[in-house]
Amino acid sequence: MRILGIDPGYAIVGYGVIDYVGVKVSLVDYGAITTAADMPFERRLAAIYDDMRLLLNTYKPQEMGIEKLFFNTNQKTGIDVAQARGVTLLPVIQAGVPFYEYTPLQVKSSIVGYGRAKKELCDLIIYELHVRDFTHHPSSGVKHRGTFSGLMEKIPYLKELGINAVELMPIFEFDETMNSRTVDGKQLLECWGYNTVGFFAPNSSYAAANEHNQEGTELKTLIRELHANGIEVILDVVFNHTAEGNEKGKTISFKGLDNNIYYMLTPDGNYYNFSGCGNTLNCNHPVVQQLILECLRYWTINYRVDGFRFDLASILGRNEDGSPMNNPPLLRTLANDPILSNVKLIAEAWDAGGLYQVGSFPASGRWAEWNGRYRDALRSFLKGECWNAWDAAWSISGSGDLYGGFYDHNHSNYAGYNSCVNFLTCHDGFTLYDLYSYNEKHNEANGWNNTDGADDNRSWNCGVEGDTDDPEVLALRSRMIRNACAVLMCSRGTPMFLSGDEFGNTKFGNNNSYCQDNITSWLDWRMLEKNRDLFEFFKFMIAFRKQHPVIHKQLPTSVCGMDPIHTHNVNADKTDIPRDARTFCVSFAGYDKEKGHDDLIYIAVNTFWEDVTITLPDLHGRGAWHLNVNTYGDGNGKYCYPDEEAARIDHRFVMRPRSVAVFTGKDY
Repeated sequence: MRILGIDPGYAIVGYGVIDYVGVKVSLVDYGAITTAADMPFERRLAAIYDDMRLLLNTYKPQEMGIEKLFFNTNQKTGIDVAQARGVTLLPVIQAGVPFYEYTPLQVKSSIVGYGRAKKELCDLIIYELHVRDFTHHPSSGVKHRGTFSGLMEKIPYLKELGINAVELMPIFEFDETMNSRTVDGKQLLECWGYNTVGFFAPNSSYAAANEHNQEGTELKTLIRELHANGIEVILDVVFNHTAEGNEKGKTISFKGLDNNIYYMLTPDGNYYNFSGCGNTLNCNHPVVQQLILECLRYWTINYRVDGFRFDLASILGRNEDGSPMNNPPLLRTLANDPILSNVKLIAEAWDAGGLYQVGSFPASGRWAEWNGRYRDALRSFLKGECWNAWDAAWSISGSGDLYGGFYDHNHSNYAGYNSCVNFLTCHDGFTLYDLYSYNEKHNEANGWNNTDGADDNRSWNCGVEGDTDDPEVLALRSRMIRNACAVLMCSRGTPMFLSGDEFGNTKFGNNNSYCQDNITSWLDWRMLEKNRDLFEFFKFMIAFRKQHPVIHKQLPTSVCGMDPIHTHNVNADKTDIPRDARTFCVSFAGYDKEKGHDDLIYIAVNTFWEDVTITLPDLHGRGAWHLNVNTYGDGNGKYCYPDEEAARIDHRFVMRPRSVAVFTGKDY
């Protein structure tokens, strides 16, 4: 179908012609009918009429869309525009072309989703995945393994799990062969996608079908189907460096176009390497700014993505000499761009040059951050490092020390609702299973003598390094995974976890599998059945979080009188916890207007290896506490209790060793 779009006026009549076939939209032509200001008004109307007839005869549209006239405070201008609009429509009516009227808001909505009921960031449960790794293993059971179509086949699984956002590791066209090599007879490729070649093209190897002259159709279909199932799409984008490498690297594009503009160069003409990948894009140069802006607009308009996660985003705030800027133009531009106004912007608020900005990323009122402090503090505390208790308590309760304004009812100050992405695992580092199976990284297969990848993993093998048949060790590992999941889903902010964590996927201790396009990185779906209990626990905790909005946002003051947020010692009456506490609790309280009652949550975390007795807050005769989650279990493999099965707890509760318990307050 050919469609003509008109933006009416009497000085300028904008037009665009597109062909719409299936899910593919292609541009035919665009331009404007213009009339001179010194022309008599009737001649301007005649010129518009004649040129509209010419447009219709030239392009023969089957339908037309035109902006609906809205009231203008300048009555004379409004009358003139109305006359011009009538003249614009007359030849359309004479030609018998159906036309449709749209308000400016409707036009914007169709392009960028403005006004669409998107979820707030704090309402999301983000699931990070690699398109190829997610379904490439033979056990995935999909027809089109390792592709956009293969991921689409897994949408029912994602819905069952309960996540409502996927964060796709880089899907722009990238160079897999960069630094390719053979180690122990295996070819290693840089398969994660962080060496971008084409910023405006999806990776062709991720398409199941040959998309010659239809590039992007499969990805667009995937995004449409994810949206239809209530799942938002966030793209991991890399604007900190390119695949052209250092001085010895390839010349693909920017080096040849204008090396001095696109890259940060040292005084002697070499490359600054704040990315750790050989070069650093000169992001705040006006030309590079425009490139990045147009790229994000393109993916927002043409693919309808819901957000972007920016790899090593601190680089985006560096000047051309590498120095950090107080108010980086690029970040300001992206934050204020009208087309990007409704998409999520998430920063990895550090870079390889040592610039760490968690809690202080520029333009943080608009940008969200990966909360690196949350990852580090909770990893340490959950394995028993009690000196991290304060940081852990701050992190669970919303990182108010980083993002401020706990009690800001207008949401104008406290960034933690929509600017704090909490995570314990991501593509960088151990999987959740490996976090509790290995004390040390095991990256020997990468070919760098185990020197690559992070050394500060804050992991614990639970007594045995790697695989074991010891039932006690395996039981402890499963409990530690449940602890991590329960805490993550009960923390203020936005939870994110790595695909496969929900069923104990392992990378065999490799914490930097960027070059392993093999069973090391591919999700082994056989583990889903082997560890079905873990999957069911994740599923329950995700549903539990959705059921209790007080976990992720501040509600009106509770009727029972509990404070909105508090940290507690083992005695609920004491809100100050020792710096070296092994056990503490966090409470969230507020009034849920939709349900018509208080929403009360109490999370207790015991990292001690012995039983600890805690006391719960007094609800002053307005209700009682009920146990919904106990990661230690009842001895019969039961760890979760729906409301109808949740046992009432009278004031005291015995926390079992290394366990997490979650309680809800209910009216009598």
